Amino acid sequence: MAEVPFLAAATAEVSEKKEEVVPSLANQWRQIKHGESGRQRPLRVGESWFLVEQNWYNQWEEYVQGQDRDFSYFPGCIDNAELFEDQVNWCLRKGLVEGKDYVLLPADAWHCLVKWYGIEHGQPPIERKVVALPNCQTVEVYPVELLLVQHNDMNTTYTAQFSHTDTIELVLSRAREQFEVSPYEETRLWVKNSERSFERLRNTHVTVFEAALKTGQLVIMETRNKDGTWPTVQPQTTSTMPGEDQEDFTGQPGICGLTNLGNTCFMNSALQCLSNVPQLTEYFLNNRYLEELNFCNPLGMKGEIAEAYADLVKQAWSGHHRSIIPQVFKNKVGHFASQFLGYQQHDSQELLSFLLDGLHEDLNRVKKKEYVELCDAAGRPDPEVAEEAWQNHKRRNDSVIVDTFHGLFKSTLVCPDCGNVSVTFDPFCYLSIPLPVSHKRVMEVFFVSMDPRRKPEQHRIVVPKKGKISDLCLALAKHTGVSPERMIVADVFSHRFYKIYQLEESLSGILDRDDIFIRYEVSGRSSITENSREDIVLPIYLRERTPSRDYHNSYYGLMLFGHPLLVSVPRDRLSWDSLYHIMLYRLSRYVTRPGSDDEDDGDERADMEDKSSIPNANHMTGANCQEVGLEQAGPSSGVTGGSQAPVDSSPGPSHWPQRTRHKHLFTLQTVNSNGTSDRSLYNEDTHGVSFSSQPYIALDWDPEIKKRYYDEVEAEGYVKHDCVGYVLKKAPVRLQECIELFTTVETLEKENPWYCPSCKRHQLATKKLDLWMLPETLIIHLKRFSYTKFSREKLDTLVEFPLRDLDFSKFIIKPQNEESPELYKYDLIAVSNHYGGLRDGHYTTFACNKDSGQWHYFDDSSVSPVSENQIESKAAYVLFYQRQDVARRLRSQSVASDSPTSSFTCGSPPSTDSMDVN
Repeated sequence: MAEVPFLAAATAEVSEKKEEVVPSLANQWRQIKHGESGRQRPLRVGESWFLVEQNWYNQWEEYVQGQDRDFSYFPGCIDNAELFEDQVNWCLRKGLVEGKDYVLLPADAWHCLVKWYGIEHGQPPIERKVVALPNCQTVEVYPVELLLVQHNDMNTTYTAQFSHTDTIELVLSRAREQFEVSPYEETRLWVKNSERSFERLRNTHVTVFEAALKTGQLVIMETRNKDGTWPTVQPQTTSTMPGEDQEDFTGQPGICGLTNLGNTCFMNSALQCLSNVPQLTEYFLNNRYLEELNFCNPLGMKGEIAEAYADLVKQAWSGHHRSIIPQVFKNKVGHFASQFLGYQQHDSQELLSFLLDGLHEDLNRVKKKEYVELCDAAGRPDPEVAEEAWQNHKRRNDSVIVDTFHGLFKSTLVCPDCGNVSVTFDPFCYLSIPLPVSHKRVMEVFFVSMDPRRKPEQHRIVVPKKGKISDLCLALAKHTGVSPERMIVADVFSHRFYKIYQLEESLSGILDRDDIFIRYEVSGRSSITENSREDIVLPIYLRERTPSRDYHNSYYGLMLFGHPLLVSVPRDRLSWDSLYHIMLYRLSRYVTRPGSDDEDDGDERADMEDKSSIPNANHMTGANCQEVGLEQAGPSSGVTGGSQAPVDSSPGPSHWPQRTRHKHLFTLQTVNSNGTSDRSLYNEDTHGVSFSSQPYIALDWDPEIKKRYYDEVEAEGYVKHDCVGYVLKKAPVRLQECIELFTTVETLEKENPWYCPSCKRHQLATKKLDLWMLPETLIIHLKRFSYTKFSREKLDTLVEFPLRDLDFSKFIIKPQNEESPELYKYDLIAVSNHYGGLRDGHYTTFACNKDSGQWHYFDDSSVSPVSENQIESKAAYVLFYQRQDVARRLRSQSVASDSPTSSFTCGSPPSTDSMDVN
């Protein structure tokens, strides 16, 4: 076999330098095809493989395998020219197919071929890496070519190649390097998917493959503006000066309002409080959150809540805005928490709880949570159990929120039967502490005298919170001198008796908004349910006829008006005729009797004829009134005597006294409790009227007669008793008292029993919470809103809380040894306030600026400096306290880093230059 000159020359050169012998052709075949470094060995992630043009490789195979190896089969130098688009940029042709256009050789095999045969002059080797893609390993023949561009210069593009396994962080780094962006400037990437579709590359830790980036896609890098906004988002700011450019405004960072988007003061208050927690705000301002965004946490919000909050903080602390519009943040909250969708009023503490949890999960450093079994103390020492519980918590929860806000409770449950004691240690993010609740309740009622000439009286009385109706009557008796046995309590609503109470019923069924009227009987306590009594109590409604819309029908509709009455009448002398005149007497304060001008000259004579059945109405005063009972109620809430509610559309039978010479003002008719006609309740004979069930009587008025004889203004009139002017003063309580109340022993409620592992059943155990470890920043939620099955109320008790040196050393049960007192002393940094009641209200914030030390009042978009003596009020709802050692640490860090952050402690006198008065 003739030797090839090129191969012989190469062999001679190698022999001279390394004393190596070029393997025979058969050995070359075995080494390249089947050797340990041959092309048939498995792929290994990260190693290099090389492309060889298929035709050249085929010729080489024929050459080394052929029986008659003459010079005509020699492949020559490796020539990959057919694999390139051109021989200038040496770009690989698109659409090349392995096995048709090229073969892949591992690095060792490639270098052997180059050593034996050489490579065409000027041609670069085509080196590619083995990458691991989901479910496979492959040689990445075609890297991804991306077009990088800056947001402010979309015409200048830079083409860069990236592996499918390169991270988006590398793409961002390459773009920042290419466009010479300062390391202090914050940037982010967008990818263009279609003509008008752009998508944020939010997670910089994913790969190019996972982000589904393709060759030729445009990737835009934008840089955050100086005012904290992004170029792709319109600056959501408001200015107090027309035409002023926000970036031209320079103020104190953090002194920035939040626009009320419509009932969003609760959100603004929570955000302002959180924004003024120094270490958390520094965490976002220094971009430490970017390295800890957790995009794969199933309990999180894909990092979007953390990013939205970061944007808000950067704008508020840029010093370029007087006020910003938190619309983007509001939309994100509503997207992940449907309860905050829309523009209904909510609770600032509820929003704060959601936000803290959302930020924690979005920034959780634990990417894969392991299962942790909760263990009871089982007699072990508290320090051991507490440390175990805290470490177990940190194995699943590790974030800046945990670092800043999480502490540890000790919870002790004792079974009332077997005495079994269960001790656990549980983490917390804030303390919800109770306020001392008064066992008394102030109620406003209307007292109706038996004398029709007296107007109803409004009374403010103090009753037991868990008392009964009888307690209400007893309390009112002390004001009026009337025996409680002669009182009936009723709830009036929409001109009807909504409810008439029994003595043993609970006061909890009466809400503060209910209109409660108390009327009394004179001959002992008359009952509307006991038919054996001498007297019967009749509920009386007032109705007005209204013309029918059907002109071919003479019937009238009937509308309730005014206030209903309770009337006590003698059962054995009851007739429609006598009842009519009793009603005239009851209405005498605001109903005028027809005079002679009304052709009613028979009235006097008729009254005299009625003396056999009832007392003379014109002389029923004093003791005589005791025989005919009650007068009408006082005013109902928000309803005037002339307002009408439809109750009946048919006239029903009218029951007039049998005198035709009278001119009657109204007719009488039995109705049901709703005020609609009911003909089945009564029987009438020559001896009087009797009822088969509880009667309700309606007085039906003609509109013209009502207008002439019924005085609506006088009917609505009432007077205020002196007690209405009295205010039940609530003594203020100290915050420390509330904390003591929080740590007292309580018995579990029936709705929430504890399963005793010893008794093997649920028990109403006693429970005690103790504070074991407190966080750097302690959030204290004052439980001002009280909700029970029957009542809701807001406690406006003044809680006195210190601005400095709140000492928790006596509340912490963890052994303190000789630790620094700073670890147990806290200073106030923010307060969320709530003004108003349960149904409506307004939230604001007091907060101490971390840089200036000056306190400010945040009322939505308005911000103003305040003095310390303005901070404590009955509106205080959520308190933020910072541990003193944290403040000292932040000051030292500020000095060490030469940061612009001031060394002020909240409440210390700021310099004049540091104050910004809006």
